[in-house]
Amino acid sequence: MDDLPIGRRVAYWRTRRKMSQQVFADRLGKSKSWVDKVERGVRRLDKFSVVYEIADILQVDVQLLLGKDPERRTDALNCIDQVEVEEIRAALERYDSISAYFDAAPFPPPLADMRKAVNHAWLTYQYGRYGMLTHALPKLLRDAQAADAGYGGDQAREAAHLLGQVYQIASSVLRKLGECDLAWLAADRSMAVAQRADDPLLAGIATTRVCNALVAMGRPRPALELNVRIANRLASGGENDVRPERLSVYGMLLLQGAMAAARIGDSATVDDLLTGAAEAATLLGGDHNHYWTSFGPTNLELHRAAAAVELGDGGRAVETHHRLAEPAFNALLPERRAHHLLDIARGFAQIGDVANAGDMLLRGDRLAPSEIRCRPIAHEVMSDVLRRTRGAPPSPIAELAGHMGVGV
Repeated sequence: MDDLPIGRRVAYWRTRRKMSQQVFADRLGKSKSWVDKVERGVRRLDKFSVVYEIADILQVDVQLLLGKDPERRTDALNCIDQVEVEEIRAALERYDSISAYFDAAPFPPPLADMRKAVNHAWLTYQYGRYGMLTHALPKLLRDAQAADAGYGGDQAREAAHLLGQVYQIASSVLRKLGECDLAWLAADRSMAVAQRADDPLLAGIATTRVCNALVAMGRPRPALELNVRIANRLASGGENDVRPERLSVYGMLLLQGAMAAARIGDSATVDDLLTGAAEAATLLGGDHNHYWTSFGPTNLELHRAAAAVELGDGGRAVETHHRLAEPAFNALLPERRAHHLLDIARGFAQIGDVANAGDMLLRGDRLAPSEIRCRPIAHEVMSDVLRRTRGAPPSPIAELAGHMGVGV
C-alpha cells in the first residue's frame, strides 16, 4: 500500500467501504468522472483540504491516504492501532439485518462455527489478549451480522444471541483501549439484539456494557440509574428464579452500579449495592463465569476495592486487597486479576506508596501485558509513579515504562 499512488489508495479504501464511485462522488460533492480520474492518477490531489475530506468520508486516518503509517502505540502486538479501529468501526456500521429485509440475505456462516468463534473471542478477552482480539473482531462482527441476517425460525434466536455477545466483546475491549464512543455504539447494539434473542439475561449483561461505556464517557449518573433499574427487574422473587445464571447477571448489574455510584462520589449507594451483590454471591455459593461475568465472592471483593479507589480511599482498597484469599484470586482468569492489580496500583499511588504501585503494575504486566501496556488509565498511573520516584526508577519499572511509551 505504501508504494501505491494516492489515487490507488483512495480506490482501495473506497472499495473496502463497499462504496461505488457514484456514491463516493455524491458524498464528496464531486462528479463520478472526477473520482475516476483521481483514482486512475489522471488528476492530482494537491489540496490537503480535499484529502482530509476524503479521509473523513472513507473513515480512515489521513496518513494512510498519504502513504504514511498512522500513529501506532509502542507495543503494536498488544494494543489496538488506528487501522484496526477503522476496520472495527466499518464493521459496526454494517446493517445486514435491515438490508436482508429488502434483499436476499448474505450466505450465513454455520452456527456451530460461530459458537466456537464467539467462545474463543470471550476467552481471548478474559485472558487479556487485546491485540489478538481487535485483529479478529472485524471479521467476527461481519460473520455474526451475516448469521443474524441469514437465519430464520429457531436458528434466528441463536444467531441473534451470538451477535449480541460479539457486540459485548467489542464494547468491552474498545472501552479498555480508550475508544469510548465505539464502545458505547457496540454496547447499544448488543442491547437491541438481546431483545430479538428473547433472553432477559443477555439483555441484563448488555446493560452493564452500556453503563460501563457511559461511565467511561463521563456519564456515571445515567449509568447508575440504568444498572439499578434493570437489576430490580432481575432480582429474585415473583416470577424470577434463583438460577446461577440469573444471580450472576443480577450481581454484576449491582457491581457495575456500585462503580458508577463511586464515580459520582455516592459512598452510601456504593455500600448498598455492594451489600446486595454480596447477598447474590452468597446464594451463588462460589466464583463462576455464567454469561462470561466471572461473578462470585472474589469478584465482589475486587469491585469493593475498585470502588474504594474511585472514591479516593486508596487505604481501604489496599486493605481489601490484602484480605483476598490467594487461591480464589489466582483461580480467576488473567484479565480480572490484572485489572484488579491495576486498581490496587492506583490505590497505592493514592496513599503515596509509589514503590508498591509500581510493583502492582509489574505483577499485572506479567499476567496480562495488554491490561497494563494498552490502557490509558495504566499510563496515567505509570506517569505518576515515574514522576514521584526519587532518583532513577528501578530498571524493571523503567523497562515497562519504555514498553508503554510512558516518560517522566
